[in-house]
Amino acid sequence: MSDSRMSRWGIILLLLAAVVGFALALYAWLTPLTGVTGTIGALGVALANIILAVLAFILRACSGRGSRISWGIIILLGLFGIGFAALLLHQWVITAAMVVGLVGLIIMINSPVSHKKFARA
Repeated sequence: MSDSRMSRWGIILLLLAAVVGFALALYAWLTPLTGVTGTIGALGVALANIILAVLAFILRACSGRGSRISWGIIILLGLFGIGFAALLLHQWVITAAMVVGLVGLIIMINSPVSHKKFARA
């Protein structure tokens, strides 16, 4: 596969994990008898998944190696934090989604950076 396709798959996996995590956390927060209905933890996980999706777009827009690594570390911490919070809330599927997001992050970090050349006037 070409490098741009790998990077595209990485962002798709990362965004898919964020969307699934958000939907499941929102479901757990709103639905009675889930055990975490109306708790701040479930709402926090839902909001953290929105932030994770925004960070994924920021990582996609980065062109420098250092900035990609820095944003990748922040996303990695977010993935671990959301996964751990989901474990504490007994929401195993959200944790599995964060593992999928981790795979997407690894793909994105390992894909080479496209260098844009600017013409000088």
